Amino acid sequence: MNTLIEKKQELVEAVYFISDIIGSKVLNHGKKIGKLRDIAIREHEKLPTVTHFIVHRPFGHKPLMVPWERVVSINMREIMVDLETVEQYEGEPAESQVLLNDHILDKKVLDMDDNEIDVVYDVKLALRNKTLYVTDVDFSRYALLKRLGLKPFVKLLFGGSDLLKDETLSWSYVQPLPENISSFKGNVKLNVLKEKLSEIHPVDLADILEELNEEQRLVIFNELKTEHASDTLEEIEPRVQRELISSIKKERAAELIDDMTPAQAADILAILPASEVDEILKLINKENAQKIQYILDKHEEKIINFSTSHFIKLPPHIQVSQVLLQYQEIAKDKDEIMYLYIVDKKDALLGVVDLKKVLQSRADSKLEDIMTTNVINLNPKNTLLEASDMFSRYNFEAIPVVDDHDVILGVVLYRDIMKLEHRFV
Repeated sequence: MNTLIEKKQELVEAVYFISDIIGSKVLNHGKKIGKLRDIAIREHEKLPTVTHFIVHRPFGHKPLMVPWERVVSINMREIMVDLETVEQYEGEPAESQVLLNDHILDKKVLDMDDNEIDVVYDVKLALRNKTLYVTDVDFSRYALLKRLGLKPFVKLLFGGSDLLKDETLSWSYVQPLPENISSFKGNVKLNVLKEKLSEIHPVDLADILEELNEEQRLVIFNELKTEHASDTLEEIEPRVQRELISSIKKERAAELIDDMTPAQAADILAILPASEVDEILKLINKENAQKIQYILDKHEEKIINFSTSHFIKLPPHIQVSQVLLQYQEIAKDKDEIMYLYIVDKKDALLGVVDLKKVLQSRADSKLEDIMTTNVINLNPKNTLLEASDMFSRYNFEAIPVVDDHDVILGVVLYRDIMKLEHRFV
């Protein structure tokens, strides 16, 4: 039998992608012992090196931690190893080990050029001088299709289009989170930041934080300087804002809130429990706190006070031709002219028609035939904050206010709620 050193000569310099070899059967002296489950690496200078192949074994047997030195040959169908006995290599990866399949694949990446979020779909390995290096991460659409099992159809479907362009990034640009950034498990769940945090625009950073889990998000957020953190917090969706502020120290939250305008601060504090708001307001500049409290009080003001009675009401039997013929007169002195509210004789709201739909409908159509009957509406008891949330959710130009008997009492305009110089003031 050849010695391991002689067998190792079978490993010629080559390039592999982890998606091609994960799942390959592993043979020891020609006998199948399992399938490749993962590859453990160690950071070494600029490029990490492979330390172990982790082999999954069937029927409840423990996995094998096969040292790289015992790997004889690799191809997409099978991997040859040389083990004296299988049992002596049984074991599990240490918590400190970085695993390409478990820790790196499918993790979010920040693109260094345009700050967009990418996903690692594959990892490139290169064999040089009998050492297997991790050289690149691959976030191309081609890599994604490979992972979906569509590789045989890629060229058939897309030919030589841009879809097949190389979109790998050298591992030298991939920086795992430093050890002192946090204690969350693995230190590689968030794979890389390819840009300094301070250089990422708050809007882009907000998108990134929203994609992370709670623990990773807090780690990154705590690294930001006050002004950058404050600007970023303003751009984050309310659910994540609430989680972040509740997770950080109240002194830190107060520092961020104090760096905002009163209106911006009120928007964020409005989503928190009253007890947390009171605690934060006690820690900030007194004058700012008074202004913020004033705006917060306005959040609870009833929406009916902001509605207009100058809107278009029409009966359901009116034809489109009549509306178009008389529209100039119908819309005169109205605050809202893009929506036609269809009501019965008691002013109960039956439906709504967008003016665009009127223009696109047959002249002999009746409004009741083209109206939308499932009308999103506000109740007169709804607050200004609730109305703001509804406008953000539905993107309407106006929302009707109706009572418990569906009688339309008024219409609230987008511009009156969402485009105030200071929101809710």
